[in-house]
Amino acid sequence: MRFFPLFMLILALFGFTGGVSAEEVAAAVPTPDKGDTSWLLICTVLVIMMSLPGLALFYGGLVRSKNMLSVLMQVFSIFALIVVLWAIYGYSIAFTGGNAFFGGFDRVLLAGIFDSPTNAVANAATFTKGVVVPEFAFVAFQATFAAITVALIVGAFAERIKFSALLLFSVLWFTFSYLPMAHMVWFWPGPDAFTDADAATAAIAASGWLFQKGALDFAGGTVVHINAGIAGLVGAYVIGKRVGYGKEAFTPHSLTMTMIGASLLWVGWFGFNAGSALEAGGTASLAFVNTLFATAAATLTWMFAEWLIKGRPSMLGAASGAVAGLVAITPACGWVGVGGGLIIGALAGVVCFWGVTGLKKLLGADDALDVFGVHGIGGILGALLTGVFNTWSMGGTGIIDYVNNTIVDTTISGQLWIQAQAVGTAVLWSGVVAFVCFKVVDLTLGLRVPEDEEREGLDTTTHGERAYNL
Repeated sequence: MRFFPLFMLILALFGFTGGVSAEEVAAAVPTPDKGDTSWLLICTVLVIMMSLPGLALFYGGLVRSKNMLSVLMQVFSIFALIVVLWAIYGYSIAFTGGNAFFGGFDRVLLAGIFDSPTNAVANAATFTKGVVVPEFAFVAFQATFAAITVALIVGAFAERIKFSALLLFSVLWFTFSYLPMAHMVWFWPGPDAFTDADAATAAIAASGWLFQKGALDFAGGTVVHINAGIAGLVGAYVIGKRVGYGKEAFTPHSLTMTMIGASLLWVGWFGFNAGSALEAGGTASLAFVNTLFATAAATLTWMFAEWLIKGRPSMLGAASGAVAGLVAITPACGWVGVGGGLIIGALAGVVCFWGVTGLKKLLGADDALDVFGVHGIGGILGALLTGVFNTWSMGGTGIIDYVNNTIVDTTISGQLWIQAQAVGTAVLWSGVVAFVCFKVVDLTLGLRVPEDEEREGLDTTTHGERAYNL
């Protein structure tokens, strides 16, 4: 019966109102709630803060002082570049109908969203039938996800990549890895398409490949973190180790900046996770508290693990633990209960600590700022554990049956297998695309700066500036 207003609107368009007034027909069209719209816009600003200045300062503090400005410039420029590409074609490929892997071109240059003669803005679906938000708000929110995902990758090969090569790689990887992954995981026709069993079958068939399988990724475990983490690891291998790696000390030049950056990431992440509910309601609040508790738990477990193994707790460890918790809870935050969130966070602190120590040594790659160890490993852990803690027996939410408007349970084995398929897809897709993109860039522009420029530092050799003029 929730589709009755839409049915009446269609009749009215053909002149069959059946005694329904024009005012009643107009009232039947879903209107965005101002609270939901305000919430989504605020969350968009918070995610922008995650990148600028959060991620930039977090990464910038971890490199040597001679490369501080270059990292800030890389994050800043990538953010601007991807936002522009998102408006030109990115949003359309990610969030319009096409096939199971790529969207179409209906929204190129955001066409069809704004109608000049009427000043009307099209609406985008949320996760509740009959509830919408202005599509521009959704466009902007998702633009920030795309931008920070590409920016995350730079930490893996910081201090040695050509700026021009980085920009070209960003365009290629965004187009052929981020956009397809976003479409595969997040594109669907919206809840109002699920009117009956036949309509639901058609709606699922029109959705992204991993959405069809039932993969759960609330805010980007596969799309953002595994995607970026794998690309970073591939880049670290292809570009090679920094000059002096393993022989010279690569001490972070400003853990103060790193702590400030981590704090801004934590605050901004509430917009990242809770904003992904698209509505200001119970699901947003669940994602919010899970983001709070899981991150705190990961901070503590990383700190104590480091304390136990290395003999002392460090500020770098605490900040890294916080980011690990944020990463791991991202895919799960709206799908699991608080108990599940705490466990995911606690495990993330320990597992990601191993990821940047023991696993990093086994892999042998110079992942400068531990993009794979934190984002790749944390994303994989969180995506898999979403399948465990989504079930009612584990205090999770289950999933929504939109045809019958009910909540149904999942099984650990069944959902875990689906989550594993999503993880495997993200690893393979991003890995292959990243390798090809790096090779294309290397053959055209060259990936790496000359050794003398690397030794001097990219701040002066690439940008002609210094982060600190003392």
